[in-house]
Amino acid sequence: MEVWALVMFAALFILLLAGFPVAFTLGAVALAFGSIFLGLDFFNLLPLRIWGIMTNFTLLAVPLFVFMGVILEKSGIAEELLETMGRLFGRVRGGLAISVVAVGALLAATTGVVGASVVTMAVIALPAMLKHGYAPTLASGTIAASGTLGQIIPPSIILILLGDVIGVPVGQLFVAAAIPGMMLVFSYMAYIGFIAWRHPELAPAIEKDPTDEHLGLKVVKSLLPPLALVLAVLGSIFFGIASPTESAAVGAFGAMLLALLHGRLNLTNLQQALQQTTRLTSMVFLILIGATAFGLVFVGMGGDNLIFDIFNSLPGGKWSFLIVSMLLIFILGFFLDFIEICFIVVPIIAPVAIHLGLDPLWFALLIALNLQTSFLTPPFGFSLFYLKASAPTLELTTIYRGVIPFIIIQVIVLAILISFPEVALWLPRMME
Repeated sequence: MEVWALVMFAALFILLLAGFPVAFTLGAVALAFGSIFLGLDFFNLLPLRIWGIMTNFTLLAVPLFVFMGVILEKSGIAEELLETMGRLFGRVRGGLAISVVAVGALLAATTGVVGASVVTMAVIALPAMLKHGYAPTLASGTIAASGTLGQIIPPSIILILLGDVIGVPVGQLFVAAAIPGMMLVFSYMAYIGFIAWRHPELAPAIEKDPTDEHLGLKVVKSLLPPLALVLAVLGSIFFGIASPTESAAVGAFGAMLLALLHGRLNLTNLQQALQQTTRLTSMVFLILIGATAFGLVFVGMGGDNLIFDIFNSLPGGKWSFLIVSMLLIFILGFFLDFIEICFIVVPIIAPVAIHLGLDPLWFALLIALNLQTSFLTPPFGFSLFYLKASAPTLELTTIYRGVIPFIIIQVIVLAILISFPEVALWLPRMME
């Protein structure tokens, strides 16, 4: 029966690659194999599992953070930030690209919605970069990579989901992700600075705008609102004032307040934000329910024991398991969405990692950083498609070539975290 559990796993991936809906495919495959090998009575356990998901207080943060991101997307803060930061840094070579990375990091810490960040920067920053002589590969790669920072910089939806799946406190995961997120930001900036120094023609400086007399004041005015929101959301978690779910409610309220101050909080925008939040949250929870049914059948058929035996037989113990599992997630990221990997693959390999003595907090962070690359890796990286849809004049091959250096940077940062776990773990331990 354990072998049939692997057949079920293979059948699922074949159907997903064929384009069938994820949530319904998970449930259908689980129902088919479970009925044949375990009987229909086995599914009496499923309603209790679903009830546990729907009453999970931690997962309540998902719709709240999604709502916060969607409201901020409509508030106009991103446009204002991009414009002022671009004018501030644009006078140095590579400065415009560096400002895109800085704004991407700030948007990641406020909105956390990758699609919104990539589209916003593609519409506003890309034309400016191309107009001032930036190489299309560097411009597209910078925007796509900066937009995906919302995957690792808290408050990230994937961190909330991983924390729930692996059983790690989300607050600790947020704290642990802060340093790797900043490592990526500064690595991106260092790469852009090196390219601008080595090849000035690829990232030229911009001439000073005569209207920049009060630029410093404009920068402060555009930076203060999102920084205040970041402090309210993440500060309340880091200092133990609020749980991630409570801080998500603070963030949602703060986003509405900022949209009101910018004159963008009207009935139309609020209705669109609520509809978009409902759609995204429903998608996540439908997949989670389908993955729960799949996991229940997979474990019932003994698939978890077979997976454990396979990984346990690898030479090299836990380090071989770590390398193989990271490589598996990286390769699956070429073809599957991060939510699918989180709900299908992670519940299978996480118990093995814990049994082998790996720190679950560290392992969750490695998975999160690895999953971020799934947004950038060709051929199905979602950020690449967001960018292409927002900039139809860009060739897809140009975008692919542009993101390769940033993928390499992410792999290097992942290797550093694997080699030196304390880089990620010292801050949560210090807070404890």
